Amino acid sequence: MKQKVGLGFFVLLSVFCAVDSQCSRGCDLALGSYYVWQGSNLTFISQLFQTTISEILSYNSQIANQDSVEADTRIRVPYSSCDCINGEFLGKVFNYTVQSGDTYDLVAETYYSNLTTSAWLQNFNSYAANQIPDTDAYLNVTLNCSCGNSTVSKDYGLFLSYPLRPEDNLTSVAESEGLNASLLQSYNPDSNFSAGSGLVYIPTKDTSGSYRALKSSTGDFLFSAYWFAGLAGGVIAGISIAAVVGVLLLTVCIYIGFYRKRKVKEAALLPTEEHSLQPGHGPGIASDKAVESTGPAFGSSAGLTGITVDKSVEFSYEELAKASDNFNLANKIGQGGFGSVYYAELRGEKAAIKKMDMQASREFLAELKVLTHVHHLNLVRLIGYCVEGSLFLVYEYIENGNLSQHLRGSGRDPLQWSSRVQIALDSARGLEYIHEHTVPVYIHRDIKSANILIDKNFHGKVADFGLTKLTEVGSSSLPTRLVGTFGYMPPEYAQYGDVSPKVDVYAFGVVLYELISAKEAVVKDNGSVAESKGLVALFEDVLNKPDPREDLRKLVDPRLEDNYPLDSVRKMAQLAKACTQENPQLRPSMRTIVVALMTLSSSTEDWDVGSFYDNQALVNLMSGR
Repeated sequence: MKQKVGLGFFVLLSVFCAVDSQCSRGCDLALGSYYVWQGSNLTFISQLFQTTISEILSYNSQIANQDSVEADTRIRVPYSSCDCINGEFLGKVFNYTVQSGDTYDLVAETYYSNLTTSAWLQNFNSYAANQIPDTDAYLNVTLNCSCGNSTVSKDYGLFLSYPLRPEDNLTSVAESEGLNASLLQSYNPDSNFSAGSGLVYIPTKDTSGSYRALKSSTGDFLFSAYWFAGLAGGVIAGISIAAVVGVLLLTVCIYIGFYRKRKVKEAALLPTEEHSLQPGHGPGIASDKAVESTGPAFGSSAGLTGITVDKSVEFSYEELAKASDNFNLANKIGQGGFGSVYYAELRGEKAAIKKMDMQASREFLAELKVLTHVHHLNLVRLIGYCVEGSLFLVYEYIENGNLSQHLRGSGRDPLQWSSRVQIALDSARGLEYIHEHTVPVYIHRDIKSANILIDKNFHGKVADFGLTKLTEVGSSSLPTRLVGTFGYMPPEYAQYGDVSPKVDVYAFGVVLYELISAKEAVVKDNGSVAESKGLVALFEDVLNKPDPREDLRKLVDPRLEDNYPLDSVRKMAQLAKACTQENPQLRPSMRTIVVALMTLSSSTEDWDVGSFYDNQALVNLMSGR
């Protein structure tokens, strides 16, 4: 009989101090209602919201000519996600490049069309109102959003942030959106639709013209902003002193053996509501309760109750074994450094089960911590876990395997160039999210083509977070033990163990080179280790030539034949070169990389380097200089 060790026990091995929070997670999409002002255009608007014109058009079928949008009308602008910010409210963070003459009022009321306020901007930026630099500066623009409220209705899971104008009232807004007025008021109980200003949240349709249902999480478990919700005082009181002492003693023994010493503090169980904060108001004003999560806590694991895991199910070993045919080798679909991956059909859903040894508890906890705290379309989704005999993580099943298999595996059609650009963009978006839109910030540390999964629509998802390291916002570099994959490690990490988000940027640059060439990160001439050469050095030899085009053609994946635009390949190679600069300070951020790839993926837009790069060395690189 297998010994069952509760996840609550392992949680105590790495628990941080639980904190009060008003949200624990967000959703993967929200929209903003943008009032088009005289002089604005879709190019400017797409840059403000770090999206593409084509994405904006997909939500606005009424726009007949993308080069001329009628002023004094509203359009819908997609936010790539609606995030739980600092555990306090739902919002989306954008970075605005300051222009000469900008003020908080101008940026908030005109450029961002009252989707935020001057006071709200000042709250998130250090510049005094009269001391905003003329150039070479950025503003943090945080826009509020909503993910829904299950107590009002479960029929609506996609919401539009709608700035009220003087001509608006409850009836007119309801009629324009085709919704019942009482429904709108229910979602905004404290809002006066006739006030002429303020932000309300309105159920809206996706690109297919349909309302999205609120994602059901019945039977799932709630996880806090810091992934461990803590123990409610009343629950703790109900546990016998002997059990508490026994668990704590055992915890301390193992905890000291595996991890550095930390204090474990009790905290009240965090609320199960997501709050959306209106600009200019304090937390709790006009709150929206987002995707509801209820269900039993997994107290049976270790005699502890009150600990819950957001959107993750605790499975039994028997259920996982049955779903994978007793982990039959015929169902084995992958092998990593910390375990094997098996295909399974679990509760009517295709799944991938990673089976890990008990000694891999550090990696198990790291991956569980990230994927229960962070949710994004371009990050692999965690379904559940099991701690029984071995450690198990259950993920969504991604049909098309990983990028490495597509680039170098046999029996697969070659990826089209457009698919390669899309996969690069998808992966960059996932990394940008964990680098810039989560608190704390996460650093993956093992980005490589084998850890980028490809779904049935040939979109990419970043996977394998077992080596992920977290750091507080503002931390630049952390010394650490060396982990990862050779060929993807930047010099400062391989030599000194320094970790920063630029470690992932470097590895992502290597992946871009792989997408171009289909070669491995370390190229072995004639199969000889002695004659091996890094892919970075191979490309740099070519890109440093005055005219690299012909030699660059020789590096392109031969399976593409001539079915690729050389100019597009050259630009991706230049971006990869920027990512793999020896000096981490010269590497772009993932936000910059996302914008570059969005531009590259759009056949209707020019490659305007200077419009979104603040690093002159990078501008020169991207311009081919």
